[in-house]
Amino acid sequence: MNALPEIDLRSALEARGISRRQFVKFCSTMVATLALPPRYLGAVVKALDQRTRPVLVWLEFQDCAGNSESMLRSGHPTVGDFVLELFSWEYHELLMAGAGKRAEDTLERVLSEHKGEYIAVTEGAIPTADGGVHCTIGGKTALDIAQRVCSNAAVNIAVGACAWDGGIVSAGPNPTEAVGLEKAVPGIKNLVNLGGCPHNPANTAAVLVHYLTFHEMPALDQYNRPLFAYGNIIHDQCERRAHYDAGRYVEEWGDEGSRKGWCLYKMGCKGPEATYNCPTVRWNEGTSWPVKSGHGCIACASPRFWDTKSPFYERLPKVPGFGVDVKASEIGWVATGAVGVAMVAQVVGNIVRDNIRPKHEPAAENKPSDAGGGPQA
Repeated sequence: MNALPEIDLRSALEARGISRRQFVKFCSTMVATLALPPRYLGAVVKALDQRTRPVLVWLEFQDCAGNSESMLRSGHPTVGDFVLELFSWEYHELLMAGAGKRAEDTLERVLSEHKGEYIAVTEGAIPTADGGVHCTIGGKTALDIAQRVCSNAAVNIAVGACAWDGGIVSAGPNPTEAVGLEKAVPGIKNLVNLGGCPHNPANTAAVLVHYLTFHEMPALDQYNRPLFAYGNIIHDQCERRAHYDAGRYVEEWGDEGSRKGWCLYKMGCKGPEATYNCPTVRWNEGTSWPVKSGHGCIACASPRFWDTKSPFYERLPKVPGFGVDVKASEIGWVATGAVGVAMVAQVVGNIVRDNIRPKHEPAAENKPSDAGGGPQA
């Protein structure tokens, strides 16, 4: 990729054949993804309309390139189209035309000319064993590159599980001692972690749009993940939740419950203890997500999920609710029985109360008030 001239976003989108209507629709999607009130749409449109494109570099280390592929395979016009035009995308090994020295010279130019101004996106884990030699690019270790590039960036975004906390690469026994960006380069500023395997490109685009609009990162949780994407439990957002509450579960793959879309909890779904906005943002233009398509959540956006959430097909310990072993037909009888027991208890209580009250004592509601002092003359 060669350096791009400093032009405004509107001109860049028009040159790419993206209409004004498509642009506003994209902005509306970003507002919804960020969980902002609709009134912010105008602010987002105005901010993106008038901005020149900031410089962005995308680093890839120990990974499968799944996060890059996810960014490029979403929607039409794609999130990738918009993000490519929102930024002067100077360096990305998967996308750039240049190779070898030419590619590395581009990165060096960004570091020299835009120090402290560019946005750095990191994909993949960073090995630290043996000085980091288990991942090298252009003769430099991933550890050295990350320390130099990310330390001088205005904003850092770690996309995917591997860049966040090491992902599958750091799962036991972790022979390369791979870690996430935050651990490899401690203390870097404006860091946002976008866990997931892979990340959802809508969330990544939303974080970038938030930064361009408000000049700061969105609210983050204790893991530096944006709350708009990781602030709610998947189980509470899931379209199969009603089946869980009703005691309707898939017992084995392909059974009647599976065909009817019943809850996948017994099949190992980790939704009750995972947080992510998969059920609402979804994938492939909002078409579906793993649980809707018939596979349980594996909590891929949770800390160290390869180690802590596997085996993926074993069910979690009992979670709050009616309980996984209660059948739907039993729930109605249980509820009815509970109401009946409560009514009987109330009747018995009334009888006991009436029988222990002295016969000459009037009922409480008929007793004269003692307010106003002693007996009257």
